[in-house]
Amino acid sequence: MGIGFQDTEGSGGTLEVVPAPAEGAPGVGILVEGPSVRAAWSCSPAAARELAAALLRAAAEAESAGTAEPVTVQARDLEPGDVRDADRFMTVEAVRTDGENVQVTWSSGGGRSWSQLYAGDAGISLRRRGRPGGG
Repeated sequence: MGIGFQDTEGSGGTLEVVPAPAEGAPGVGILVEGPSVRAAWSCSPAAARELAAALLRAAAEAESAGTAEPVTVQARDLEPGDVRDADRFMTVEAVRTDGENVQVTWSSGGGRSWSQLYAGDAGISLRRRGRPGGG
């Protein structure tokens, strides 16, 4: 089954994902074909799952980015799953209150995590509030 796509100039093409040939280690083949390109790649099943998960996250972010107005909340009110309104996607993993300060652990779409300390009343602009159940 081919999946239609367009390049930045508007030319269409197809992407097809198939099991790789049976010889050797199991794999997944990715075939891209269009007026200006024909390419084939393969990857392990684990890498194919990572790609699928990354595509799902990007699709969800793209859909939600255009539908919701950013909201500003105080740092103390952040919840796991909240997504920061910034150039890059930053998702709240954990929030810990320490007196009047709040330590927020963020994660990026690329899998990087870090913590930042905020005053509890600091305004944080969010692209999307976390989903019920914290994720």
